[in-house]
Amino acid sequence: MEELKTTVEIPDTGQLQSIYSMQFDALQDWLKEQGEPTFRATQIFEWLYQKRVTEFEQMSNLSKDLRGKLSKSFVLTTLKIVTRQVSSDGTVKFLFELHDGYSIETVVMRHDYGNSVCVTTQVGCRLGCTFCASTLGGLKRNLEAGEIVAQVLESQRAMDEVQERVSSVVVMGIGEPFDNYEELVPFLKTVNHDKGLNIGARHITVSTSGVVPKIYKFADEKMQINFAISLHAPTTEIRSKLMPVNRAWPLPKLMESIRYYIEKTGRRVTFEYGLFGGVNDQEEHAEQLADLIKDLKCHVNLIPVNYVLERDYVRTPRDQIFAFEEVLKNRNINVTIRREQGHDIDAACGQLRAKERKEETR
Repeated sequence: MEELKTTVEIPDTGQLQSIYSMQFDALQDWLKEQGEPTFRATQIFEWLYQKRVTEFEQMSNLSKDLRGKLSKSFVLTTLKIVTRQVSSDGTVKFLFELHDGYSIETVVMRHDYGNSVCVTTQVGCRLGCTFCASTLGGLKRNLEAGEIVAQVLESQRAMDEVQERVSSVVVMGIGEPFDNYEELVPFLKTVNHDKGLNIGARHITVSTSGVVPKIYKFADEKMQINFAISLHAPTTEIRSKLMPVNRAWPLPKLMESIRYYIEKTGRRVTFEYGLFGGVNDQEEHAEQLADLIKDLKCHVNLIPVNYVLERDYVRTPRDQIFAFEEVLKNRNINVTIRREQGHDIDAACGQLRAKERKEETR
């Protein structure tokens, strides 16, 4: 694989900018330019994120003139529900249609400690991980920040029906978040803002498959957001077979960037490690993994993979998962096994889109 570009443009569809893409300070600046008082930004954010209106005309404490200016300058992004699946464990998976007809997935996961939303950052993905349904059909386009925010809002509206709240966000849906970095960061700041969705930084997690230049950039942002690496292999050879991104930024380069992140932020990194039968799940692989990360401030999240029809991987037997975990524990590595959710629905990332929108994923 050739060195990947580190940015992908959002195609110009002729659509106005989403109001959800506007950070609070930027909205204040826009109001000044319009000759409006800046305190209106607080009122607008309240209508958007607390009252969750779907039309500018519903913002009744704004003047008719200001509502008109908003309507001419922005859109209130709406997502059409194509499919809504509900698991026996309470997990809800949405397939949403965007304004241009493309589709994305969003998942609401129910936990004892609250409700978590997993959001998508791209329509498809160009990184080509061989175990993932998200990359089927390649990358169609990046999402605007407001389209990512809208997924959290739609999820919260679903939670409103049962008088519950979205308490955490994970950026682990379709696409590579750091491949859409310029839209990712405004999204993170809006969901974290106390006048926005007001979700604490420690309750937001971003995952990357290893876009190394953006790991350095993210470290320099000094955000107190949880950071995860989709590692999935303890050696360069295995990782290159599973994840072509490793050919652009090999494992040693990735580990250098992770060390920089930890030194710069003082924060722990989570390594996501999917177990694939006969590929990366032997005890020797656990030993290699322990050697790779033994000196890092980190945690390992072992993932029993969901079966994906279009991919040729099998699930690791349960006793072997525990044996892998035991090796890491014996090497003093912090490790947990991810609790499975949505096993009776199309829960694997990109799986529902591949099933319902075959024309997008060929």
